[in-house]
Amino acid sequence: MPDFSAGLLDRSRTIAGPGYNRWLVPPAALAIHLAIGQAYAFSVFNKPLGSLISGDADHPAAGDWTLAQIGITFSIAIVLLGLSAALFGKWLERVGPRKAMLASALCFGGGFLIASLGVSLHNIWLVYFGYGFVGGIGLGIGYISPVSTLIKWFPDRKGVATGMAIMGFGGGAMIGSPLAVALMSHFKGSAPQGVAPTFIAMGLIYLLFMQFGVWTIRVPADDWKPAGYVPSEEHSALITTGNVSADNAIKTPQFWLLWVVLLCNVTAGIGVLETASPLIQETFSKAALGDKFVTPAAAAGFVGLLSLFNLLGRFFWSSASDKLGRKPTYLLYFGLGAVLYAIIPTLGHNLQLTLYVVVACLIISMYGGGFATAPAYLSDLFGKYQVGAIHGRLLTAWSTAAILGHLIVSTLSEHAKANGLTGAAAYQSVFYTMAGVLAVGFLADLAVTAVNEKYQEKGPVTIEAGGH
Repeated sequence: MPDFSAGLLDRSRTIAGPGYNRWLVPPAALAIHLAIGQAYAFSVFNKPLGSLISGDADHPAAGDWTLAQIGITFSIAIVLLGLSAALFGKWLERVGPRKAMLASALCFGGGFLIASLGVSLHNIWLVYFGYGFVGGIGLGIGYISPVSTLIKWFPDRKGVATGMAIMGFGGGAMIGSPLAVALMSHFKGSAPQGVAPTFIAMGLIYLLFMQFGVWTIRVPADDWKPAGYVPSEEHSALITTGNVSADNAIKTPQFWLLWVVLLCNVTAGIGVLETASPLIQETFSKAALGDKFVTPAAAAGFVGLLSLFNLLGRFFWSSASDKLGRKPTYLLYFGLGAVLYAIIPTLGHNLQLTLYVVVACLIISMYGGGFATAPAYLSDLFGKYQVGAIHGRLLTAWSTAAILGHLIVSTLSEHAKANGLTGAAAYQSVFYTMAGVLAVGFLADLAVTAVNEKYQEKGPVTIEAGGH
């Protein structure tokens, strides 16, 4: 029973009573991820932020921020996502999801408010600190806060449960992008490009929206399990019956193999996401296709389609992993993905637009699936004890991939263009390299075995003790 002598934010106040419907938990998790998933839509601010002085994105004034300066904001946010998830993971396990979700909401919403001051003062460093640093901490804590709770509620459907929440992060841009555009249009007459008041409004909107997750989240009692639940013997070779702490998990080869798996999956996915719009316009240009060329508007539609498949893939593939097993699912991501990356340049050279779009969408669905399947894979290998903290440390691979993926894409494509290559040929080396990256991920996943029992906690463990 909840301890009503404890504070409202205390973990003991979130323990569900008998008969609680576990399907009420995913909406709480989804509320957090739909909010912080706005980060994927940050590029909608690029042109407005780059024309605060001139008022014209196509003719910037001397003091306007460059696209490179603005882009650093998103990079800081993603790096802080990984670092804060790793740093605060054990704290989250100790205090419970309610306090962690509230901290995420305050940081993410507060980050917008600080950034709005930076926009008003035209101080890029305040924008970096607000949206990038403070908001990035909110991203990290919010990303992992529902994960271990969902796994505890759904031991029989871990992939489905985490897929539902992490799907929200992939879909956050589908809400955040039109919301930002509408607000900037509304406030354009009262502030340069309407950005500063838009940041204030979005900060407050997301802060309030995330409260639904904060106050409705519940955790199961330590001895709770679904009615009639019997652990399946299927795919059980890698599934532990013990529990490994976060500190011991990073001492195992399995953790670092999964770190490489996530690094390769994200690095390769960024290869398509980061270049999607210019890639399809340059490959299927007017010079190549005549009047049937891909317009900027059509390219924007292609980017939106990729976002949709990123979202759907998170739920579909992670749910499929409940049946297929985590290791085989990742082998499918990497094996099929490497083949698809290798044929993309050929489809571009042959101007096979429809097939090109289909292959890109399938690649991105597996990119999203890789994110959503990771928490369930960790739970299989290390148990439920501190899976949120272990997941937080694994997300440093995401931070690394955000930098590595950008370097690979920009370096190889710029080198190719400097040598006179155009269209599909300019990105050919990018896709072949990413196919090689996926091959490395395939080998890393292939090497994953069951965790040695020497790393497991001795005797029974409780969640409250897990964070100490």
